Amino acid sequence: MHIIVVSDQLAKARSLEFSLRHLVLGGLAMSAGVVLLAFFLSYLGVRHAADLNLPVLQSLVRSAELEETRRADDFLRQNLNVMAVKLGEMQANMMRLDALGERLSSAAGIRPSDFRFGEVPARGGAMPTVLMPRDLSLGEFSRQLDSLALQMETRSDYYDVLESQLFNAHLRQTFIPTALPVEMGTWNASGFGWRIDPITGQMAMHEGIDFIAAPGTPIHAAAAGVVITAEFQPAYGNMVEVDHGGDLVTRYAHASKVLVKPGQLVKRGEKIAEVGSTGRSTGPHLHFEVRVKGGAQNPARFLFSRTGVAAAKR
Repeated sequence: MHIIVVSDQLAKARSLEFSLRHLVLGGLAMSAGVVLLAFFLSYLGVRHAADLNLPVLQSLVRSAELEETRRADDFLRQNLNVMAVKLGEMQANMMRLDALGERLSSAAGIRPSDFRFGEVPARGGAMPTVLMPRDLSLGEFSRQLDSLALQMETRSDYYDVLESQLFNAHLRQTFIPTALPVEMGTWNASGFGWRIDPITGQMAMHEGIDFIAAPGTPIHAAAAGVVITAEFQPAYGNMVEVDHGGDLVTRYAHASKVLVKPGQLVKRGEKIAEVGSTGRSTGPHLHFEVRVKGGAQNPARFLFSRTGVAAAKR
């Protein structure tokens, strides 16, 4: 494009030449200017709508604010509902843990009522005729969450006590002679109490239980403890005594072979000797005694306290 500019102030006419590239760039610049001007005017109108007191602009501002508030409320409600579902799942899991806690407390010898698992504060009032489900408010959700956190903290203390009680019960079980000293498929032992002595034929007190077994049958410690005697006695033959603490001692007599030494620590079920017929014996068997403060106790009350076999054989 060729443009000639003529003016009285110019000594001669001037000539301007514009190429297609110049025209395109000029058009783009003009369009950008129009867009920026429109945006600027729109911003000023919305920004100062209240000051300008223009009803149309004020209506637009209120509509935009209401739409933004609605979107924020919808977003908050959706997330609150999702969190409420998770809260309900956590409360259901807490109820299952309460049921487990009641069973564990019974196993630990603690009354479930002492811990008040699942206790709900007393409430009253008439029951509504129709109960309609509704969404939780933010305040209600916050209160429910605080209540759950308090319950979890309380349950943590309860379960610490249960763990301690169960651990102590496990220790007591470990050091109380409740494991059979010899493996046996059926009951074949001579019981505790008065009987006719097989050697003298006189009535005598039998202070233990005799387990009939083949020579060489392993003899196991009925509970964990410390070996205090491992020697030959004229009446008991090869004998082992294990101290379990609390003035409780177990005695294993007439063994063919002793496999432990005094002062040795033994575990529950550990092999300590083998069945024999040494000492005052008429045949291979294990003579097993339980003594508390030196006095003989019925071993069946310890060995079969959980199986009911002792009650049937006494």
